[in-house]
Amino acid sequence: MFERKKFISESLKESSEVKNLILEKCYDSICAAADTLTNAVKDGNKILLCGNGGSAADCQHLATEFMIRLSHDIDRPAIAAIALTTDTSNLTAGGNDIGFENVFSRNIEGLGNKGDILICISTSGNSPNILKAVSKAKDKKMTVIGFLGKNNGGKLKEVCDVSIIIPSENTQRIQEGHITVGHILCEITERELYG
Repeated sequence: MFERKKFISESLKESSEVKNLILEKCYDSICAAADTLTNAVKDGNKILLCGNGGSAADCQHLATEFMIRLSHDIDRPAIAAIALTTDTSNLTAGGNDIGFENVFSRNIEGLGNKGDILICISTSGNSPNILKAVSKAKDKKMTVIGFLGKNNGGKLKEVCDVSIIIPSENTQRIQEGHITVGHILCEITERELYG
């Protein structure tokens, strides 16, 4: 029989253990991503984000934190950030006309510029449309930060400039790690530049 209290307790314990592992195993990559973001924003570049499913929701969430603000004690200008996951007309036209595997790369072709940042979020690290997005970002001389997880980052680990690989094989814990790291990076960026 399913024991709800035990399940909740084990889930919270596992989540906290993964967060501690992120500090231990991802500290250097988080710092590298923070340096990349602060330098790009300082130079007037923008941040594009892409992902699928829950990762698409994280893109929208993090783009909003950058654009509006995360820390309410800091009065700062907007940080240019666009989630490539939120325009239903664009995504459905792209999926219908040029194939779903091309929707993000097409948007990067149109919106990305040299010096911009692409944050790609993928729990598996193997999503074809994210891999194509990274390839297009490289063509545009953008820097790519990967929020990754399973399979030691999958194929994306090899093509991202900075890979933050959440140390878990559990999709839920990986996604929790992604949003936590995203909040940390946003807050570092706004505090170091405008705090």
